[in-house]
Formats: sequence, C-alpha cells, structure tokens
Amino acid sequence: MRRTAEVVLTIIGAFFYLIGMFFAGVMNTVFKTEEFRNDFLNDPAINDLSAEDSQMALDMFDSLGSFMVVIIVIGIIAIIAGIVAMILFKGDNKPKVAGIILLVVGILTLQLFYIIPGIMGLVRKKKLEDDTFASVQ
Repeated sequence: MRRTAEVVLTIIGAFFYLIGMFFAGVMNTVFKTEEFRNDFLNDPAINDLSAEDSQMALDMFDSLGSFMVVIIVIGIIAIIAGIVAMILFKGDNKPKVAGIILLVVGILTLQLFYIIPGIMGLVRKKKLEDDTFASVQ
C-alpha cells in the first residue's frame, strides 16, 4: 500500500517545525542583543519603571531566550522523529510504529500535521489481494 498522504503530511509538518525553529532562533538572537535591551530601557513609554522593574524585565528577556533554545531543541527532535516515521512509512514496513511515533510527537507539541498522518498510519489497512481465481487452479 502506498503511504503517500502520510509522507506528504509529515514533510509539511517538518517544514512547519523548521519555520518555528527559525523564528525561535531569530527571537533568541534579538533578545540577547544589547541594542534591544538599551532600546527597551530607554523607551519613553516605560520610562517611569524603577530599577528593580527594569531588571525584572531584562531577566524575563533572558528567560524567553532560554525558552527559545528549548523550542529549537524540541523542533530538532520532532524533525528527526518525522524522518524516522517517513522511512517506516516509505517501505510500508511498520506503519503502525510510524503512526505511534507521529501521534506521540504531534500530541506533545500540538502539531496537527503530525497527528493526522499518525492517525492515518494506525487506521489504514493494507488492501487484501483478490485470490478467488487462484484457489480454483
């Protein structure tokens, strides 16, 4: 049985992980630049912040930068899991295992393009061959 739909949806899902990783990397870079921090501290709209509030905001930016690194690592793991699932789908060797991998990763990361092929991998059955004339011979 051809598993083209599962493979295509998994590729689309991996592409979305790449986009998310790109934006997380950009945000991580922006949060760590001194120019961003200085612009934030010198913003006239928040000029009335105390030194303690300013430090708390800078600590928040550090935390967000660390969170972006976690998002990048999760994206890498999800892409690797997607590649493994595509290999298992491609040969139609173990579609159930590939479906479980995609479902687990998709549910943990709330990625719909991994959940759908995961369900398809578990639900779709191989077509039975018609052997009605083979038994007559």
